[in-house]
Amino acid sequence: MIKKCVLLLGLAVTLGVNAQKRDIDPFKKGSVMVFWGWNNSVYSKSDIHFKGDGYDFQLNNVVAHDRQTKFDWGVYFKPTSITVPQVNYRITYFPKDNLGITLGMDHMKYVMDQNQTVDFKGYINNPEYAELVHNGKVDLSDARLLTFEHTDGLNYINIGAQKYHNILNKKNIDLFLSYGAGIGALLPKSNVKLMGNERSDRFHLAGFGADIRGAVSLVAIRHIVVQVEGKLGYINMPDIKTTLNNKPDKASQDFVYGEVDLGIGYTFNTKKYN
Repeated sequence: MIKKCVLLLGLAVTLGVNAQKRDIDPFKKGSVMVFWGWNNSVYSKSDIHFKGDGYDFQLNNVVAHDRQTKFDWGVYFKPTSITVPQVNYRITYFPKDNLGITLGMDHMKYVMDQNQTVDFKGYINNPEYAELVHNGKVDLSDARLLTFEHTDGLNYINIGAQKYHNILNKKNIDLFLSYGAGIGALLPKSNVKLMGNERSDRFHLAGFGADIRGAVSLVAIRHIVVQVEGKLGYINMPDIKTTLNNKPDKASQDFVYGEVDLGIGYTFNTKKYN
């Protein structure tokens, strides 16, 4: 009889501890987290293909970088300018404990390096611009042929899933590691000036992307989340608008990117018992 009582007591304690762990989980089932942050990105070299009336050519191994806005309180936190920097925003719902489904946008920026010489393949009928090609190469530094950016921006609208693991639990502090993946659409505002055409600068659904992601999340006083996240992703844009007219002028490119973002979030409908 005593042995049975001890076993029952042990089972009750175990169940109580497990229940308490479930109760103190900031990312438990039904929770919602909103997040705002800033990112830095790096891009692989890319082959960019341009096609339109009188030309069809490809620039190979084009180098590009991001364009992070210099920090200024008035720019980063003023409501009328908070989307000027490279930012991330998202909302996450937890259908299960520690499993989040996220809808968000990564507002990155992509700027082709102007000071570079690249391989050229194809043709340009206009002699003014055809003469810029020498021995299968073209120097882009004078900007006569091309300026090319996605600076307002390289907008990756994505949905993803992320699994969270609690690695530290204190009275008012929780630390989580998480990993997951996402897919989405690219809605860039591409700033392009090609061969003397009027500069094109407009939003357009240009392609798709996918990523894998991992993060470290610090949750303080029940609801405040400070998070650092890394992403490795692939972007493919087969329909980039390059002119303002209605002609079928377009560019296409694909590349790999790496991204790190830092930001702050807030969780709703969470409880913590200590």
